[in-house]
Order: sequence, then structure tokens, then C-alpha cells
Amino acid sequence: MSVVITGVGAITPLGMDLPSSWEALIDGQNGIHPIKRFDATGFPVQFGAECPNVEVQSDLVSLLSNSLKQQFCYTAAAEAINMAKVDLSGPRVGISIGSEAARPDLFDLAHRLKKKLPIRKEDLQLMDPQAPLHILQHLTKASGPTSVISTACTSSSQAIGEGLLRLRRGEVDKMIVGGVDVLVDPIMVTGFSLLGALSTRNEDPASASRPFDVDRDGFVLGEGAGFMILERERDASKRGAEILGRLSGFGCSCNAYRITDSPPDGRGAAQSMIAAMKDAKLSPTDIGYINAHGTSTLMNDASETRGIYRAFPENWKNVPVSSTKSMTGHLVAACGVVEVLFALMAVREGVLPPTRNLDNIDPACQLHHIPHTAQRLDIKHAISNAFGFGGSNGTIVVSK
Repeated sequence: MSVVITGVGAITPLGMDLPSSWEALIDGQNGIHPIKRFDATGFPVQFGAECPNVEVQSDLVSLLSNSLKQQFCYTAAAEAINMAKVDLSGPRVGISIGSEAARPDLFDLAHRLKKKLPIRKEDLQLMDPQAPLHILQHLTKASGPTSVISTACTSSSQAIGEGLLRLRRGEVDKMIVGGVDVLVDPIMVTGFSLLGALSTRNEDPASASRPFDVDRDGFVLGEGAGFMILERERDASKRGAEILGRLSGFGCSCNAYRITDSPPDGRGAAQSMIAAMKDAKLSPTDIGYINAHGTSTLMNDASETRGIYRAFPENWKNVPVSSTKSMTGHLVAACGVVEVLFALMAVREGVLPPTRNLDNIDPACQLHHIPHTAQRLDIKHAISNAFGFGGSNGTIVVSK
């Protein structure tokens, strides 16, 4: 059964919607700057990839409170829903979202304390990982099967995979899939700094995220949201929908290694990519582009490189690779879907985004990289990788 994409939406550190984010990405623009949302003076890391401010005007504003996560979710989902131009209500429409585990929304709580507003039970409920699910249910009245997946950086990739499988099994007629995360806050900056996972280039944030570069020193915290509307191809064609692309394959695996480290041999990444290509009934030579997980950490980039060697043993030198985290930072629970959307745009537009700051390729990361400048290339299939803390891996294949 062929599953297609009929609606897309995103908010990223590069733009308020997918078209503006894509245009900035292809132009090689930087979405990483000194933190503006709170005073980061004295923090070991004082920069991040913040999204533009959003002001949601809707009947849901009382539900949204002052939560950035809910506003990002609403903004990106509404873009995808409006594009699909289809009824998404009822029991045959499912929702699958990637989101982080429960944590307090510090900005919402600070807003309420500053304004001397009461902190209600409903406000505390918005901290729950399922809060974005409620936003989408109110937006669409979808009442089919729902799930919230929290597997760190792989969350929204696995949410997309679940949507694909539900449609194939005939459980639903349509799926709303995606993810949202907000990482640029004092707790996350402190926590990841203590782990030693973040770049500390406070003097030059624009050059901080440098996947596969020999001088990389850690990733950059980001934030954002992305959503897609999925349907069976025959249904979308019957109603005359614009089909944006095909969701061809999904693969996942577990490293069974360590919580924060990737196995040096890249076996988990390779297993995920091989499974996705097999699911899509494609061979490695069919893949025209890899949107790498490419976090800009020493171990992850080297491990993913070796995974690509294993998954593409005969042609790894010929498959173009780039990491868009070099411009957006790491969106964690939302990175999977946003980067799948970038891979989809690459297939649609015949333009492959570059890796910013890739000045000196690490000898341990030798691949067919796209440094600095976007590359024009007509391709039919692309894959997007997401590999998470805890060892979960997810790979999505998108096609024309």
C-alpha cells in the first residue's frame, strides 16, 4: 500500500513555516545566536537555536496558556492541516506525536508569577507530554488511535513510522504525525552542559554546530515543531489532493550499548537504515541523499559515518550527505520530523541542503559531504536519520 504526504508544516529556528525555513536552509543561513529568551550570563553555554516568537490567535488560546511548546505545536500543525484541505475529524483519523518526557514549562510559570496570575491545575497539565495531543484533538476532532512517543532524539521519527504502519494495516484512513520540543531553557542548558555534550563556542555561536568537522566540540540546543498529514495514495488521488511525496519506508533499531554513547562501529545506525530501505523495497543505489543525524558531537558523527559505511558498502562514496543541524541546532524530539521534511523538500525541489561550518572534514567521517553550498541534483529517494539518547534509532525514506 502506498502512503503519501498531503500536508506539511514546521516552525524552526530558521523560519515561521516550512517554506521560509527551507529557503533559509538552502541559502546556508545560521539559526544559532546568543540566547535572548532568558539572561544566560554566567551559564557555561550562552547560545542556542531559538525559534521566532509566535502569537497564536485562536479559540485555543486559553488552552495554550503561555507555553512555547503548545504554541509551536499549534503553528506547525495548523500549517499542515490547512495545506491538506481534508476533513480530519472522526474515528478513522489517528495522531502520533514525538515529544519529550514531562518537564515544567519554566517560561509559562515565570510569566504567571510575574503577572501574578494563579497557577491552575490546567496549567500544570500542559506540562504533560500529551498536551500537544490535546491541541491536535481540539484542532481537528480526530478521535482515532493516538500516541505520544518519547524516545529522545528519535521520538518524531518513530511517530512518523507508527503513522505509516497504522495506515498500512488499515486501522485508519489518515494520520497526523510529527513532533515538538523546546530545549532552550535554563534547565536544559545546565543539564546538557553538565553532560559535556554542548558546544561552548560562546564567542562565535554561528560556527558552533559543525557536524563531521575535525574541530567539532558538541551540539547546539534548538527547538521547533513539524507535522505531516498522511493518507493512502488512492484516497488522496481520488479527492484530487496535491501529493507532496511518498512515505516509502521506516526502519528502527536499538543500539543495546550505552545510554549517551553510540557504538563505535555504527551497527545500530546501519541496522536502522538497512531496515528502512528494505521496507521501502529499495537498494542502497536507489538513495540519492542522506539527511544525517549529524549532531556535531565527536562520537555520534563518527558512529553514524561507520553506520553509513555498513549500510552502503558499495556506494557510500557516491551518496550525498549533509546535516541540517549545522543551521537549526538539535531539535531533539522534533528533529526527526523536521529533518524528514527537509529531505522531502530535497526530493521535490532537486536541491540538497549543505552542511554549514564543514571546513575540515574529520578523517573518521569521510563521506560524500555537501559543505557550505547547496547542491542541485535530481533525486527520487532520500533517507533521514535520527538517533537518540538511550540507543533508539529511526530512519525514514521519502520518495517522489
